[in-house]
Amino acid sequence: MAKQIMDVIGVGIGPFNLGLAALLTKTDCRYLFFDKKSRFEWHPGMLLEGTTLQVPFMADAVTMVDPTSPFSFLNYLHEHKRLYPFYFFEKFNIPRTEYNHYCQWIAGQLTQLQFGCEVENIEQTEDGDFCVTVLHHAEQERKTYYSKHIVMGIGTRPHVPERFYTALGDRIFHSSQYKNKREFSLEAGSITVIGSGQSAGEIFYDLLLKQPDHGYKLNWFTRSKGFYPMEYSKLGLEHFSPDYTRYFYSLPKEKKKTVLKNQSLLYKGISFQTIADIYELLYERSVGNMEPKIHLQALTELLSIEDWNDHCFLSLYQHEEEASMLLESDIVILATGYHPYFPDCLKGIRHLISFDEEGELDITEDYRVKLNNDSPNHLFVQNGELHTHGVGAPDLGLGAYRNAIIVNRLAGKEVYKTYKHNTFQRFGI
Repeated sequence: MAKQIMDVIGVGIGPFNLGLAALLTKTDCRYLFFDKKSRFEWHPGMLLEGTTLQVPFMADAVTMVDPTSPFSFLNYLHEHKRLYPFYFFEKFNIPRTEYNHYCQWIAGQLTQLQFGCEVENIEQTEDGDFCVTVLHHAEQERKTYYSKHIVMGIGTRPHVPERFYTALGDRIFHSSQYKNKREFSLEAGSITVIGSGQSAGEIFYDLLLKQPDHGYKLNWFTRSKGFYPMEYSKLGLEHFSPDYTRYFYSLPKEKKKTVLKNQSLLYKGISFQTIADIYELLYERSVGNMEPKIHLQALTELLSIEDWNDHCFLSLYQHEEEASMLLESDIVILATGYHPYFPDCLKGIRHLISFDEEGELDITEDYRVKLNNDSPNHLFVQNGELHTHGVGAPDLGLGAYRNAIIVNRLAGKEVYKTYKHNTFQRFGI
């Protein structure tokens, strides 16, 4: 019996590969997608009540390239009898919990998605096809699959600076674990949040809301210059467009590094709403010259943490004053972001993968990782191309566009239209 060869296998089922699977339903491509999680879950540790997406609902899995798709968010609302409530809701930014439920709704309709299945290894056969070894956790059985192409959609993973690794535990943890550890943390006498992004802001606000019922001291430190808002002007948002992505890709490598360093507030700041919510609550708590039990301080870097006798001892450094301080805190929450990584399952083809001089993946404009052979089969990447394609790489609003490029390449024809001019401004000569 001849082995069955898929047209494409997807590794990881986050929002981007989920969108790819949904868009592939309009093609004749044979595909399977695997994820080691038991079901679709999008940042479960940060699915807090009151938090929203930072992009409009149109940044769903399909709408930006196929607004007539049955997998659109509006059709999700229709199927769940929520169109009128959403109409009266009158907001573009939807609850984060609803976005997660929307994605679960899509996943439940696509039989080609297999959860509880961990891709352990990928190799390339003599014919140029990819051989994929998958551990099916429920059966504890390894199976082998073959595919012409691979799409890596594993995204990024929580980042903790290496010097803090040994301190991690119940009392010191990354923000991605916050919801699971929240009840335990609320019983502490003092809590410290480290970081300057949206996650840090949301966690601080959530803890601030609950502070009167628990009485803990609440601290927030960042090494950034301030608790600054994310750039959200309409012309600033045009950087998250296919036009800017094409412009950025055409820049020399060294220029790209400089540009990215100067664009952090396009994707690393705090929303205006979160900052306003925090300030307004602090203002109300200070009525009658009351002093809220909080400490906010920027320009202050966490140098080290020691966990000793159920207490955390933090060494902090204020950069402008060039002064150090010690702080005791029962709980430390590290909102230190997410970084891309090289997955273990690619070790079988690592020798074929092209890296740049910085050790990062060498990626073509249509999201293919360059391979050191003449095979017509390709390895695509989702949300691993910040260094080559710019700030839009992790943005949900560009996910459907990137998937349209990949689908058109896989199908060998234009299945989805993409447009050259999407912004009012021009980014180059």
